[in-house]
Amino acid sequence: QVQLVESGGGLVQPGGSLRLSCAASGSIFGFYRMGWYRQAPGSQRELVASITSGGKTNYADSVKGRFTISRDNAKNTVYLQMNSPQPEDTAVYYCNAVLGPTSHWGQGTQVTVSS
Repeated sequence: QVQLVESGGGLVQPGGSLRLSCAASGSIFGFYRMGWYRQAPGSQRELVASITSGGKTNYADSVKGRFTISRDNAKNTVYLQMNSPQPEDTAVYYCNAVLGPTSHWGQGTQVTVSS
């Protein structure tokens, strides 16, 4: 069982920067495919970015060139660096861990982009 705890959310101005962190429990973190999802009010949860155990990344078109996902397996942590966020990036951001048929979610962290 993996437990995921997100942190780093908050209020950020448009064009600023913010880094989200997701700390995972367990000794096999390095084998998980990790992802960041987000859900805005009235919208479905959507994939923002993912990173495989081998470091291959994938991004939603809406965040390409602005957001960067990375992982530190020694710290059991995955990050989402958000550069130049815009008001439409406002959402609850969730961390996700997938290994085979199992999928785990964090509790989410609110990101609000506003001046």
